[in-house]
Amino acid sequence: MVSPIEHCNPDDPIVRHMRTDPARLLAEQTVGQALAAIRDNPPANRIIYFYVVDHQGRLCGVVPTRRLLLSPLERRIADIMIRDVIAIPQTATVLEACEMFTLHRLLAFPVVDENRRLLGMIDIELYTDELSELGGIVGEDVFQIIGVRLAGARPFSAYNALRRRFPWLLCNIGGGIAAALLSGIFADELQRAVALALFVPVVLALAESVSIQSLTLALQALHGSRPTWGLLWAKLRRELVTGLLLGAASGALVALFALLWIRQTHLVLAIGGGILGGVTAAALLGLGSPNLLRLLRLNPHVAAGPLALALTDIVTLLVYFSLARALIA
Repeated sequence: MVSPIEHCNPDDPIVRHMRTDPARLLAEQTVGQALAAIRDNPPANRIIYFYVVDHQGRLCGVVPTRRLLLSPLERRIADIMIRDVIAIPQTATVLEACEMFTLHRLLAFPVVDENRRLLGMIDIELYTDELSELGGIVGEDVFQIIGVRLAGARPFSAYNALRRRFPWLLCNIGGGIAAALLSGIFADELQRAVALALFVPVVLALAESVSIQSLTLALQALHGSRPTWGLLWAKLRRELVTGLLLGAASGALVALFALLWIRQTHLVLAIGGGILGGVTAAALLGLGSPNLLRLLRLNPHVAAGPLALALTDIVTLLVYFSLARALIA
């Protein structure tokens, strides 16, 4: 039995909610034999796809109902099945299954173990309510950025809301305290060049904006797929170039304004260089955080935003103040 949808938590294992009685066919059967077997033992639930397995129960393919009914009776199932089957691993969560429906637009997915043995299936009708809540998750990046999933936005008691949301605010609190400590460490430079403090908001704003952009694109790319270490490294190299270009353009524009205003070359270089370094680091952190969390089997939709923004603030201020100290000394 599938548990009622109202009790379905996005972090639940998918095996807790799958149907364990999918319509199965054997690859070695003929169409006539398969139809006779179906008539003798009709599936208990609605049929969307017929999943083809071998004698060990391993998933081999899928046969749409229309194709099964219209194929000649003597044809083998193995000859008419679609071999490239998109399956959901038994380790997936409900949220990841919903992402698969959103990404691939299929009506059902088989659930398999590590040896591709068919364990069950999930039907989109089981998750109609859940998908209506979560199907727009790609567009709801604000929730992802602040560490609150759409499922977490449903009505909860005040205590549950605190328990779900406060832990991720600790990243922002820690980042803010670290930024304050960095300001204290570089207090001499700030006193000697007040203009450095005047440009801190714009330096942080640019870095945080780029981090959010990279984070949003990374989360969208992760829907329905799992990264690898090699793929992450390739993505980081591409994002490094993007971050350098964004940082150079932004830094040059702000530095030009600073030059016209304060007319101190060493401060202008510190501001432009701080933006270049901060924006580049922000792009890498925004892309890397969700991918790294997914590789570590943690949920990037909850933790990636607070983590990326806190690290972005710390790294950006460290680059900015360190460069200023080197140029002012």
